[in-house]
Amino acid sequence: MTDTYGSADIAANTPHLQVSSRFVDDVDPGPGFPFESGLPTTVEQTLTLLPTSAFSCWVRDTSGLIGFGRTLRIRARGQDRFAELSDAWRAITAAADVEDEVDLLGSGLMCFATVAFSGESEVDSLLHIPEFVLGRRGGRVWMTTIAEAGANPAPPVLHPEPLRPVTSAKATPGDLDADSWTRLVERVSAMLTPVGNSAEVDAFSDDPTLRKVVLARDELVTTDEDIDVRSVLGALNRSYPSCWTFDVAGLIGSTPELLIGVENSRVVSRVLAGTYRVEQDPATELAAARKLLSAHKDSTEHAFAIASLQRSLSRVADDVSVDERPHLLPLATVIHSASDATAHLGSETTLNALDVAAAVHPTAAVGGYPQSSALTHIDSLEPLDRGRYSGPVGWMDGRGNGQFGIALRCGQLEDRNRIRLFAGAGIMPDSDPLAEVAETEAKFAPMRRALGLG
Repeated sequence: MTDTYGSADIAANTPHLQVSSRFVDDVDPGPGFPFESGLPTTVEQTLTLLPTSAFSCWVRDTSGLIGFGRTLRIRARGQDRFAELSDAWRAITAAADVEDEVDLLGSGLMCFATVAFSGESEVDSLLHIPEFVLGRRGGRVWMTTIAEAGANPAPPVLHPEPLRPVTSAKATPGDLDADSWTRLVERVSAMLTPVGNSAEVDAFSDDPTLRKVVLARDELVTTDEDIDVRSVLGALNRSYPSCWTFDVAGLIGSTPELLIGVENSRVVSRVLAGTYRVEQDPATELAAARKLLSAHKDSTEHAFAIASLQRSLSRVADDVSVDERPHLLPLATVIHSASDATAHLGSETTLNALDVAAAVHPTAAVGGYPQSSALTHIDSLEPLDRGRYSGPVGWMDGRGNGQFGIALRCGQLEDRNRIRLFAGAGIMPDSDPLAEVAETEAKFAPMRRALGLG
């Protein structure tokens, strides 16, 4: 199978997949050994072995998953996109034959996934099932083969090829330039109703009054040469090893925000809201960041994010616990106010990681507060289609485990030499439009730098 199918196609004719996972770090080089020049020991070595395009990945520091080829791709659009993709995945997993000697998170049958932010988007949400998966976790390396019943694909032999950094990138405004976005921020800020203090946030959980809206803007980067995706991902991974670096269906980035992780019914999440723009060195600016992020606007914005996560996660999970106090998450260009959450799925649950992601998307950190009012205003006011930006991106396996980050600090490849970058900011009643523009500039910076734009 090499085509893309709608979820209804899967329901009508569920494919029968054969899956095999085996360790390759204890195999003598020879027939079937995927590494021409020996087992790679660093991210940089691994990247040089990848094709220059047409692969998928989800990597954090030195662990993660890389997919090659395509066995099946499933698409969905509209308000039911999560449910349609999840139902298709259940049908596929139920019909699959799996031999998994690895038994680690992400081994066996798995897929990569990227879901559009809005049900109004004209961009497809996708599940991508690769032909081969190279996994690394806990110091072990394995290879998974996923094929249609009866097929016997030859495993890839990975040849080293030097990375090619982008040298000719040029950036131009997208659908919203800085001036247009500033005027939109002013308009939206004037529409919002303030909260007296962050402690009052829970009292507004059932009040539809609009209190926060997250707005996005875009810019287009073009190059003379083809973009070597491996080089972009390598630059992101080096600069942000604590973030989740991804490439799924041409959506490329490195997100600091884990929307949801599920491992054997245990759920984890990290919510970010409130941003300090780094001037020179995050290590020396922590005190200034702490002062700014404890001020009314940012502390209230973070309280909205925590309240929305607690409420939505409690609908599908038990024992929801969120950090009592946020901590600072320093990155190269920004410092965020961050809170970590944990929960557990019930012992009889049939929910998978995508179902849990659906329950909590979108958080107040990328949508607004309250959720339904904010989404209505984003769809009517924001003159761009975010596509998969700020939607869930990640992977899940046949056991329902998986990780979905929020697609931030990212861009969508539109052609071999064109990529559209996105950035956003949470708008509050006391937002300074120029400060919000500066925040989006700081959030564009990781992708700009990875593309050689300084």
